Amino acid sequence: MKREILNSEIQEYINANLNADLHSLLLKKSPFPDVSMQEIVQQIKGKLVAQKKFPFLLKDGIIFPPQLNLEQSSSEKTALYKSEILKGNKFIDLTSGFGIDAYYLSKNFVEITLVEQNKELLEIVKHNWTVLGKKAAFINIKLEDFLNENKENFDVIYLDPARRDQNKNKVFLLEDLSPNILEIQDELLSISKEVIIKLSPLIDLKYLISVLKNISKIEIIAVRNDVKEIVVFLSKNFSGDIICNCVNLESEERSFSFNINSEKNAFAEYSEPQRFIYIPNNTILKAGIFNLISSQFKLKKLHPNTHLYTCEVKIKDFPGRVLEMEVVDSKQIKKKEQFNLISKNYPLKPEEIKKKYQLKDGGNRYLIFTQSKKGKIILKSV
Repeated sequence: MKREILNSEIQEYINANLNADLHSLLLKKSPFPDVSMQEIVQQIKGKLVAQKKFPFLLKDGIIFPPQLNLEQSSSEKTALYKSEILKGNKFIDLTSGFGIDAYYLSKNFVEITLVEQNKELLEIVKHNWTVLGKKAAFINIKLEDFLNENKENFDVIYLDPARRDQNKNKVFLLEDLSPNILEIQDELLSISKEVIIKLSPLIDLKYLISVLKNISKIEIIAVRNDVKEIVVFLSKNFSGDIICNCVNLESEERSFSFNINSEKNAFAEYSEPQRFIYIPNNTILKAGIFNLISSQFKLKKLHPNTHLYTCEVKIKDFPGRVLEMEVVDSKQIKKKEQFNLISKNYPLKPEEIKKKYQLKDGGNRYLIFTQSKKGKIILKSV
């Protein structure tokens, strides 16, 4: 970690070039003898990422790590949400990375420990936490070596395993992550009451439940309907029903919680489109609770493979969008009209529909191409 990057002249140069073309900037020679242009651009990229992802770091004296570490970090929004459901005495993050999750998740704990094998990265985090006035024990060691040497117990262990292999390709199965969660889950539960693991939004929930022990809760976390994380809670000696929470941050939607086994016992009824069409958000779709949503909200599905629902009345607190719509014939669609296009269980994708009917994107109206049990249908906003 080069502290020279904090020189006031260099910081002024960084701030003055936040809107510069970074490719062009990299071709220039650094105006500062002790800091390379690559290191300057790294800080510019960090500030640009922080503006959207973790604005609490937009302070004087903060140093940013390389791009990959920024990409792998949680956002401030998701970290803050997770922090609201945790408290205790001793917290440890075994894969701290850039420390965003640890910064928030540990706020209700007395003793905080960060473990990170990348010495340079850990030095950056240690420096930043000093700037932010937050204390912790920082340990530069491989996770496996820490577990071999550790003699302490913790209230909460947190992990965000690396999701890239040796060739930098993305991986998703627990046995392919670093560390291999399946190999160490028993050891983790032997030294902590609770183990929390952040995983890819692409991971399959049924697979998770089949390979992990003592799962007490699963959080499906989205930001503005974009699923960002699957977070699994392992609790020592837990053997009850798993609860799953579907959370859509930065929306007006309430979270939706359910027993993971409830989908098996739920049944959906079917109907042709009624006055209102219900479109579940992406956390619900990720959870795969298609029958449960139907029975819970007393809605009817259009088709077994069309995850759209319908009802004559508008129901509050539905986890998704509710649109008043009517069935129309394709001849009623005029060229150059503007719609938000949705294609569900339909042969054509939105771009193909747009081209075929010569439509424009956007506006306040919706056009849905889908199927009911009677066949293909087109729904238009009323």
